[in-house]
Amino acid sequence: MDIDSITIAAVDVRYVRARNIRHLKAMVKTHRCDWCGTDPLVVRYHDEEWGVPEHDSIALFERLILEGMQAGLAWITVLRKRERMRETFLGFDPVRLAATDEQHVGQWLADPGIIRHRGKLEAMVANARAMLEMTGSLDEFLWSFVGNAPQQNHWQSLKEIPAQTATSASMAKALKRLGFRFVGPTTCYAFMQSAGLVNDHLVACPANKICADLAL
Repeated sequence: MDIDSITIAAVDVRYVRARNIRHLKAMVKTHRCDWCGTDPLVVRYHDEEWGVPEHDSIALFERLILEGMQAGLAWITVLRKRERMRETFLGFDPVRLAATDEQHVGQWLADPGIIRHRGKLEAMVANARAMLEMTGSLDEFLWSFVGNAPQQNHWQSLKEIPAQTATSASMAKALKRLGFRFVGPTTCYAFMQSAGLVNDHLVACPANKICADLAL
């Protein structure tokens, strides 16, 4: 395949992905997952992010950190503070976060616009440093737990969806071995749902099929 063909193929993939996401946003209005509710922030997150396969390592790092930040809190709290946290936490860039110190943590703790929990903030910095020590990319590491392809589930109701799985437990154990913190099995499964490693949209939600198509 020549360079022009490769370029055209890449453009085609991006076009199909964008088209499918637009289609997703139009269709999910019919019957979203029960957990979604009506808050515009949650609706947008459900429609545009949750379950969509993500392979950008910095975006994956952000999702992992946000799921750890949620511990003990409602997800809407995380979403409402997300943009401020992106700004404060240097775009969740692990290279820049790894260079922060106790002075930065002290400044963060004084900012009401973020989630002010010393343990979570210190874990974020530790996780950034752990990521930089990894062999290979975070994307390759995390997706290896699902064989590099999203697990397609077919849940009929929320009560069927597990809080954690053997896979998320294995991921948590491996991440902790690398030095990551605030990455228990439940947090890891929530991350897997968010980043599209598993498709846990209910079958009645049009996003189930759309996210499955995006994985092809």
